[in-house]
Formats: sequence, C-alpha cells, structure tokens
Amino acid sequence: MEETTSWKWKLAQTLEYKWWQNYLQKKDATEYLQWKSHYWQEVLLTISKYVAIPSSQTILDAGCGPAGIFIILKSNTVDAIDPLLNKYETLPHYTPEKYPWTQFKSIPIEALNETEKYDIIYCMNAINHVNDIEKCYDNLVKSLKPNGYLIISTDAHRHNFLKKIFQLIPGDMLHPVQLNIEEYNALLQKRNMEIVQDILYKQESIFNYFITIAKKK
Repeated sequence: MEETTSWKWKLAQTLEYKWWQNYLQKKDATEYLQWKSHYWQEVLLTISKYVAIPSSQTILDAGCGPAGIFIILKSNTVDAIDPLLNKYETLPHYTPEKYPWTQFKSIPIEALNETEKYDIIYCMNAINHVNDIEKCYDNLVKSLKPNGYLIISTDAHRHNFLKKIFQLIPGDMLHPVQLNIEEYNALLQKRNMEIVQDILYKQESIFNYFITIAKKK
C-alpha cells in the first residue's frame, strides 16, 4: 500500500470495524452465517445470466469482510483479502477455519500484487471504502486473467448535486469514495474492461445499489 493514506480512509476503517462490532453483537453467529450464505446465493443467481455460478475456478474476494462471498465458494480456490481481517478475529462470526478452500490475507486492495491469477474477482460492498481507487482498479484488473470477470457491487450516487456535497463535506464517513455509476464504469473502461451489465439491485433516495459485471478484454 502507498505510504500515505488519507485521513478519510483511516477514519473510515475505524468506523467500519465499530460498525461490524455493533451490528453483529446481538446476532447469533450460526444464524447470521446461514442468512449470509443465502444472501450470497441470491446474488450469484442474480448475476448467473451473465457469469455462470463458479466451480473449479481461481477466485479473489477483495474486501471480503468477516463473512464475504468466499463462504459459499466451496468448489473453488479462493483468496480473500481485507485490511481488517486481523481485527475481525475477535468476532465469532468470522471463522476462517470453516473455509479450508480459502486463503486469507489481512491487506488492502492497494497492496494486492498478482498478475493474471484469477478467473473471477468479486469486490462486493468494498470499492467505495478504499483509500486509492485508481490503484485498486489497477491491481484488480492486473490480477484478472484475460477474459476474466470482475464483479463489483457498490452504492452509487443518484444525484450529482448531492454527490458533490458528500465529496466536499463528508456525509457518509464510512465511505471515502463518493461517485456515480458512470464514474465507476469509466474507471474500468479506461483499463480495457468491457461493462457487460449494470444490475440495479436496490434503489434508495440518495444511492442506487448496483452490481456491475465487467470482463477483461
């Protein structure tokens, strides 16, 4: 990772861990992981029109959190990275020993250093948490095999005037990156990625939640 990190990112990481602590403290670990598995299965079904449900693939779960999509990818070889994994070890909901098909690394996406390794990269609910989005997209695209798929889910601004306010005066401290879907896609396209589909998964007043499927040319 670059030597300098923004104060927004440092604060966002602190708040992110606090958020997970508060969110999970009253949730039974077994029930939560069952619910999360079902959630990820629904996501895979939603995108299966464009990307087949993976089997025997080499996969990266980038910004995986304590219970990322890695938990349902048993028939694959998976790397899972997140800068907060060492802290998540205090949570009973993070149980890496249950997922022997997954190798875990406590690093940010900015520190990813692979070349054409992965058939599929999932970056779910993470790209707007990063310190250097340009570096992250460089690393993610570099890590994909030719014709590999990058699947990104994120909240994207619906209104440009609110986006500018959030960028100038942080109104969402958990998310240092504040962009609309066209800007997210432009970052991929300038790295020779084809946008296969933007799926509007959920719509709210300020943000649209998109799942974007991109293919490396």
